[in-house]
Amino acid sequence: MDNATIAALVFAGLALLVLAKTAVVVPQQNAFVVERLGKFRRVLGAGFHILIPFLDRVAYKHSLKERAADINEQICITRDNVQVGVDGVLYLQVMDPGRASYGIGNYEFAISQLAQTTLRSEIGKIELDRTFEERGSINQNVVNELDKASDPWGVKVLRYEIKNINPPRDVLSAMEKQMRAEREKRAVILTSEGERDAEINNAEGEKQRVIKQSEANQQMQINEAEGEAAAILAVATATASGLREVASSLTASGGTEAMQLKVAQQYIDQFGNLAKAGNTLVIPANLGDLAGMIALATNIAKGGPTGSASTMPPVPRG
Repeated sequence: MDNATIAALVFAGLALLVLAKTAVVVPQQNAFVVERLGKFRRVLGAGFHILIPFLDRVAYKHSLKERAADINEQICITRDNVQVGVDGVLYLQVMDPGRASYGIGNYEFAISQLAQTTLRSEIGKIELDRTFEERGSINQNVVNELDKASDPWGVKVLRYEIKNINPPRDVLSAMEKQMRAEREKRAVILTSEGERDAEINNAEGEKQRVIKQSEANQQMQINEAEGEAAAILAVATATASGLREVASSLTASGGTEAMQLKVAQQYIDQFGNLAKAGNTLVIPANLGDLAGMIALATNIAKGGPTGSASTMPPVPRG
């Protein structure tokens, strides 16, 4: 191999080295930080770029995608002095590659440590019973604090989620007993409320039944009273009509003789019944004067004066 060939190979190697130092291709959603002679020069976005050989170099490479970082489990003490193990996951994104390169040495480590300290502070503000129901507010408070601290580093903290809250075994056992007691208490309360409502419904039903029964009795009495009143009115009307017919008959031809015959017949019948009814019999003094009795009845029917009838002392029957 002659000197010309060796020189050509050396030149080609130098050309390749210069090309490697000069041409830079940045992938999508990535950013390269370029330094010139050790000093920040610029940030390269996605695409093809040419650098000055031996003067410019790519010092830092950052991914602009959202990243998830695990936050290791740590022991936190609640407000009521109970130790719980809490771990989580943090979502962050590089917004300014320059500040992320020179603002802090390792932003991911710094943010994870800050997340742990902030989480311990937030857990210490609440009781154990509220840690589970306050997870949303705890996550939001951690994000707010981390976002304030990471803003000078050019990093945006997007979300923080608590994965697990692990109380000690004895505390879990006590919580289970408490929850069981609460469930039993609620069951007893619901049962008693159901029985109370049933008794109230029964009492209300009995009350309505009594009211309806009393209303029915009242209506029945009203109907009976109206029926009796109608019957009495009908009897009175019939009696008045009958009396009017009798009066009309008396004024007709032969009415007086018929009335006398009827009075005499009823007198004899009732006197016979009176004799059968008891041991003592009251006999009128003028018993033999049947004509006088008939005349007296006739005079009463015509509206004339009544004569006095003498009576004899009671005559005991043998």
